[in-house]
Amino acid sequence: MTQPTVIARDHTRPALLDLFCCAGGAATGYQRAGFDVTGVDIRPRPRYPFSFVQGDALVVLADLITSDEIRAYAAIHASPPCQDGCALTVGTNRSKGWGREHVQLIPELRTLLDASGLPYVIEQPNGKAPVRPDLRLCGEQFGLGVLRHRNFELGGWTADQPRHLRHRGYVRGWRHGIYRDGPYVAAYGAGGGKATVPEMQAAMGITWTDVREELTEAIPPAYARWIGRPLLDHIRTGQVAA
Repeated sequence: MTQPTVIARDHTRPALLDLFCCAGGAATGYQRAGFDVTGVDIRPRPRYPFSFVQGDALVVLADLITSDEIRAYAAIHASPPCQDGCALTVGTNRSKGWGREHVQLIPELRTLLDASGLPYVIEQPNGKAPVRPDLRLCGEQFGLGVLRHRNFELGGWTADQPRHLRHRGYVRGWRHGIYRDGPYVAAYGAGGGKATVPEMQAAMGITWTDVREELTEAIPPAYARWIGRPLLDHIRTGQVAA
């Protein structure tokens, strides 16, 4: 584990641990909702805008639980690698024998999250990842230029599901040999009419990184800001999950 990047804590805000944080799309949303955020990722993330620890997220979480330092946090968000359960891997790639096997981290992660005793969120793309779709969010719900459907499992707390609004049109690009224009861009991959880096930044509201890989893995801050508000209410009112 490398030397952590430490930004002065804001002790007026509940602390949130952001596991598998990438460049901080979720973290920025939680910060805007009212949390003080610390990120953990196995890769260096010099553009991550908050306190950061480089290390294996599961190991870091286990160590925090064992040492009881987990009590410094009020909640946890986790966005584990999704390749094992994403639609592309499960569908086209796997059916054609492409790619490689991916490790499914969610069962072990959930065990640790439950052991932490904290309310948590696990985020995954729509697909076959083993998460409960307690919330389903879409960019159209926030007026964004991406659809970017995501499922969120809520551990130890609940939130209301917002209405899934009708899409205004197509995602721009080529699909099955047909090009369609539309109000949304494809914030993944390259070529085939997919979004440029500036287009992804504008569509998701992410300005602090221009690394394509980080943008393609990010969730828009608007999602986590929306989730963070009821999570903050849950923490502050001391609600106990049924």
